[in-house]
Amino acid sequence: MSFLLVFSFLAGFATILAPCIWPLLPLVLSASSSGGRRKPFGLTLGVMSSFTLFTLFISYLETVLHINPNAFRLLAVLVLALLGISLLFPSLGARFEILVGRLVNPLGRLQGKGRGPGNGQPGTGFGAGYVAGFFMGILWTPCAGPILAAVATLAATRAVTVQVFMVTLAYVLGMGVPLFLVSLGGNVVFAKMRKFSKYTGMAQRAFGVVMIIVAVMIYTNYDKTLQLKVLAAFPGYGHLLDGVENNQTVSTQLDSLRGTSSTATAAVGADGLADLGPAPEFAGIHAWLNSPPLRMADLRGKVVLVDFWTYSCINCLRTLPYTKAWYKNYGPDHFVLVGVHSPEFAFEQDTSNVQNALKEFGITYPVAQDNGFETWNAFRNKYWPAEYLIDADGRIRKADFGEGGYDAMDAAIQRLLAEAGHPAASGVKVSAAEEGDEDDVTPESYLGLARLERFASNEKAVAGLRTYSFPKALGPDEIAYRGPWTLSEQAAKPDQGAALELRFSADKVYLVIGPGHKGDTISVSLDGKPVGDAGGADVKGSTVVLDTVRLYNLIDLKGKPGSHRLRLKFLDPGTAVYAFTFG
Repeated sequence: MSFLLVFSFLAGFATILAPCIWPLLPLVLSASSSGGRRKPFGLTLGVMSSFTLFTLFISYLETVLHINPNAFRLLAVLVLALLGISLLFPSLGARFEILVGRLVNPLGRLQGKGRGPGNGQPGTGFGAGYVAGFFMGILWTPCAGPILAAVATLAATRAVTVQVFMVTLAYVLGMGVPLFLVSLGGNVVFAKMRKFSKYTGMAQRAFGVVMIIVAVMIYTNYDKTLQLKVLAAFPGYGHLLDGVENNQTVSTQLDSLRGTSSTATAAVGADGLADLGPAPEFAGIHAWLNSPPLRMADLRGKVVLVDFWTYSCINCLRTLPYTKAWYKNYGPDHFVLVGVHSPEFAFEQDTSNVQNALKEFGITYPVAQDNGFETWNAFRNKYWPAEYLIDADGRIRKADFGEGGYDAMDAAIQRLLAEAGHPAASGVKVSAAEEGDEDDVTPESYLGLARLERFASNEKAVAGLRTYSFPKALGPDEIAYRGPWTLSEQAAKPDQGAALELRFSADKVYLVIGPGHKGDTISVSLDGKPVGDAGGADVKGSTVVLDTVRLYNLIDLKGKPGSHRLRLKFLDPGTAVYAFTFG
């Protein structure tokens, strides 16, 4: 852990050198050009605090406030533009600093009472610096490498532990050192200029203009265009910066930070059962579907299977024939099956979307909406799908993760029913298509920035609106975008006419899609031709007509898997795509 903390600090320190930060440096200097000696400290502290807040808790804020995360970025741009205007008009800027200082520190201890009364000097400027820094930190947040990407993924599943917080804090402290030095340097230079030059006011106004221009550049995403030009001119520079974090030791410790389930660690007997401790109570359930609220304490005497799933996860959906068969065969007198729906994406938190999924998939057993991941965390779960089998005494006796192992789980259910004095009449027989060689199947592929892998467009994938282009060729399992795309942590949103290409190896291809409007369409082609008969269940005449946010079946090769190139062309604006899965 200490090694990871050191590299987190170094990665944060190196952030100041990244091209994605350069457009913010004029903002740092502009905000530091006025005010007293404590303004650089306030600015640095503001950037650090908002960076930490939005990195660790953006998913919580989105859930609680029901606000698109991009709204925070737009607000930050607006505030920074207003700060630039305040530099253009010194009297307005002085009043602003005094007002903010009083709000941040009502007792006025940091306002430097007695300094320059009536001469337009507002004091030390700590408060104004903090406000400016806080909104800069919002714009700083997307500039993160592998370490912060891992933290963001854990934060998305509400897995913010002490270790995750410490890694983030080390990163932020490293980031704060050069930021403070740049801010302090600008402040000192301008303070000396005021003593010897009558043109200081003009220089300060010029910085106000710069601040407004940079804010406009960030709003229009033109700053990203400049970054791409820098990286295109000096391709080795980006690799050099990434090298701070990209090493095997850091990767190994990040895997440890993500953790693995510690539930299934007890010795397993010959019958496949173990004593994994008492089952935790259902906690923080947003809504109970198909059932009144259940309590683990009230289920004593029955065998309970808790199945963690989410309706857009193809791996979860492939377990449904088995869970439904177990519920039908063994329940409800002595066997209870509870599907705990822990959402992977924000749209899966909507109760109506989950209800539609239950109806579509024919799920009649109890489902608990675990939107806050409280039950997930109580079980110390890490996976979709995951199953925990609980005996009549309320103790976890078996835990399975991922697909497969259905016969062993069926036998375990029968064994625990027999232990409870309720022998089962017969085992569950579920007919399912034979699985192919999973090693040759393209892995699950996310399209948002937090977990985007194997991205092959000629341009680097970054947050916000960007125009991308296809490479000359795609390698195995690679993904590329063409045209204007807006990328966020969870999703990718193409503009009308934009396209996506994927090189895959599988029999079936699925994609989680959210339409801008019901009836929006996507054109599907395979290996350069209209998909035709190779289209999946949701494709009609080489076109997908979208109805709601869900998992769409795009390709079905009818049991003849192979390597192919899929192209999607988005014919309407407002569509969001989240993740590919394969079968």
